[in-house]
Amino acid sequence: MKAKKLILVTSESHPAHKAFMEVTEDLSKELGLEKEVKLEDYSFLTDYGEKDEFGMPFLPQLFVETTDGKIQLILSHMPFDEKTGELNPEKGKEEALNKIKNIG
Repeated sequence: MKAKKLILVTSESHPAHKAFMEVTEDLSKELGLEKEVKLEDYSFLTDYGEKDEFGMPFLPQLFVETTDGKIQLILSHMPFDEKTGELNPEKGKEEALNKIKNIG
């Protein structure tokens, strides 16, 4: 079982959208995976995503589809840079890459 496709569920108006897009683009190029971007697909998130304390799905979230058709969450919260307080796509990419490498 290997990673086949990245699936990003996001909203263009979300403050973390740009950081999640950056991680998705970088991983897609680096690993040679196709990518799909779904805008505000709450049905998909309800089925596969992480939910908040009230049971509601939230945006953005990044998933990987494996060669056997399974969907796995690989990034739901973009890490922050401790010094600047800004989103840190590099750390997010690292987290997601580690999860992809440990599939199976």
